[in-house]
Amino acid sequence: MTSTDQSPRAVTDPVGLIADLITRVEKDLDHAAVLAVVLGVAGGRAKSRRLAEALAARPEVLSDGRSPAPRAIGDLLIALRKAGATTISPPVCRDCGRHLRTFQRRGQDWYCSVCAQETAECANCGNTRRLHSRDRSGRPRCSMCPDTDPRDPLDVIHEVITRISPAADREVITEAVRRSAPRPSYQQKLAWALEDNPRLLTGEGHLAPLRAIPRFIDALHAADVAGIVRPACPRCRRVVRIDKPLDGQRVCRNCIAKSRIEECSRCGARREPATRDAQGRPLCPKCLITDPANLETCIECGKRRMVSTRTPDGPICPNCRPLPTLVCSICGRTAPCMLSKLTGQPRCGRCDQREVHCTVCGRFRDIHSGTIDAPVCGPCTKPDAELWRPCPTCGEAERLTTPGPCRRCTLKQRLNGLLTDDTGAVPSKLQALNDALAGTQRTATAMSWLSKGIVSTILSDLASGRRPLTHEALDELPDSKVVEHIRSVLVAAGALPPRDEQMVRLERHVKDLVASHATPEGRQILHRYATWHLIRRLRRRSRGNDITHTQLNVVRVHLRAAVYLLDWLKDQDLTLADCRQSDLERWMTRNETQLRQEAGHFVRWALAQKIARDLSFPAVKWNGPSQAMNDDARWATARRLLHDDTIRTEDRLAGLLLLLYAQWPSAISRLTIDHIEETGGAVRIRLGNVPIDLPEPVADLALQQVAVRRSHAVLARTASPWLFPGGQPGRPISAWAMGERLRKLGIRLAETRSTALFQLATELPAAILARSLGIHITVAVKWQRAAAGDWGAYAAEVSRRPIRK
Repeated sequence: MTSTDQSPRAVTDPVGLIADLITRVEKDLDHAAVLAVVLGVAGGRAKSRRLAEALAARPEVLSDGRSPAPRAIGDLLIALRKAGATTISPPVCRDCGRHLRTFQRRGQDWYCSVCAQETAECANCGNTRRLHSRDRSGRPRCSMCPDTDPRDPLDVIHEVITRISPAADREVITEAVRRSAPRPSYQQKLAWALEDNPRLLTGEGHLAPLRAIPRFIDALHAADVAGIVRPACPRCRRVVRIDKPLDGQRVCRNCIAKSRIEECSRCGARREPATRDAQGRPLCPKCLITDPANLETCIECGKRRMVSTRTPDGPICPNCRPLPTLVCSICGRTAPCMLSKLTGQPRCGRCDQREVHCTVCGRFRDIHSGTIDAPVCGPCTKPDAELWRPCPTCGEAERLTTPGPCRRCTLKQRLNGLLTDDTGAVPSKLQALNDALAGTQRTATAMSWLSKGIVSTILSDLASGRRPLTHEALDELPDSKVVEHIRSVLVAAGALPPRDEQMVRLERHVKDLVASHATPEGRQILHRYATWHLIRRLRRRSRGNDITHTQLNVVRVHLRAAVYLLDWLKDQDLTLADCRQSDLERWMTRNETQLRQEAGHFVRWALAQKIARDLSFPAVKWNGPSQAMNDDARWATARRLLHDDTIRTEDRLAGLLLLLYAQWPSAISRLTIDHIEETGGAVRIRLGNVPIDLPEPVADLALQQVAVRRSHAVLARTASPWLFPGGQPGRPISAWAMGERLRKLGIRLAETRSTALFQLATELPAAILARSLGIHITVAVKWQRAAAGDWGAYAAEVSRRPIRK
């Protein structure tokens, strides 16, 4: 294996690479023993990668034990020798060549205890000897000339403190000294520093020459020793822990981070580098954890994602991170919760992501305390001027984690750079989009959307005029979800006129499919079938409304079935006009034949159009549901959705519409707020021509959904009429997404709908069933016959009802 082959593996599988390199040299240890030693020494991901890269670059160190090499390799050699390795060499002293059981290090070189001793000129006798210690002024001393102080350091420190606080308890001072400076030599240095500058204890602790002095001051202050003042950070003036040296002073961790700010070489953010790449360029923490090389397979979901928690069994991603189940302090639900950094109280994931209008200041912010009815934002929860600093651009109090403007001002600056033309102004057609994005309530979502490369490129091209602001210009781009979302945002903002995207996509598909057919006759037949039958019928049934994705797929399937049949006829040197019943049956009985029943629709149309003759392809008659009915499971699921508050309101309502009223996900997703009516205290839903009264638990859920429905789009709240808004502005949730959400609740869609419709068909006549549920009358009649229901039983039930006066 070459070093070129090993370099990528040092990133993807560092532990395996180290173990393989060792087993090639050491034959007395099996692979399991070697792997156990490597896991004990390699440590975390970064350390194991550095160790693997060093060994791959110079594997000879396993045999000769010579430096220069990282300390981790020396630790690995010692651990392997302790485990019984005989071929592996122990670390070797660089100067004398002795084999080492422990070693000291200068730079990348290893030394024994004798060779590692530093020599210097003694400040007392002037001889150049091994450095033994340093005197009170920090100058070197040899072993013959130690700077001795006969006084007890504790006595010196106690004397200094009693000058400030005469009533100070000696035991308290002694305990504080031992906790901050356990070694006697360090206690001596502490005593000398305090004796030289007692003002360190009364507010000048940021000038402390020793790291132990701020810790000692904190211990005395916690013990309520009078006169002791905790020092403030000389840069930010906050009274916090200061133990980081910077320009001769002790500063806080936050100021140290600001002093190390560099521009990330990957994303351009100005932050303290978390690491550096192979060329020494800085990388911010976000780029470090999102680097594909640093993703690992989660043991819970099996996906390669960022690592949030490491367990003995392996890494866990953020979505699978276990959280304690507590009672949320805001909504009162019992759910997995995190502890708020502001209040220390549990907060569930739903409340952590909720943005509402604060009942104190009225601004739209993240909720941090209060209740669902009276939410309170962060600045109103804890009005700390140091925590909630004002934005330098707008002056509003924001919790800024990085230098610079707040998220909303950053968003406005980003939009100004994207949507302005050569004159520096926003074009009139894009002004509404600029205002909608700049005024969005979810600035983080908008910034994330704009950060996608193709989004910023397209918006910049539209603003500069390099690409016309038309649907046709967007159609020239590669078809993707991102382009589709950009189009929906432009339509919702009024920059583009609305159009039926599913119909446009269908017409484009028909055009491409017809053009790809081999024969002119086949292209003509497919064009007639698709344009004048399938699409024409679809337009008539949609009645001017946008078609759904399900309707689009039905047309695609019918058209594809026609293509399969025509392709087979071409291979047999036949045309549709020449095809006979024996040829058709031969095609139908082939094992490779696909979409047989859908092809029957095409054959019957060809017979009606006189394109084919003497063919018979009868339609399949529906004889009732084919799947087993499970009414007990249906009602058990309905009860859970009625009473389980941990399930989202939209999921509970959608599931109940399927369980109780036999509505398909495609029908549920197309419901609007106008389908919910509230008159005289009664709540009704219009699924067909006749509204249905909703019982009390379902009625409350319907009203809640109308009130709290929220889109996931970058424009946040828009004038969307949909009861279940989707991720794209102005559009409902897709039928597929709605079905997936119901499946996650344990609902089997087809079986549940059949069970509900079967039960309703036994209780209601077909005409009322059709008008109430929005299904065709012929379908209602077939279900009534399958359920053995009749009008007589319903009429008898109606006759027994009391007459309303």
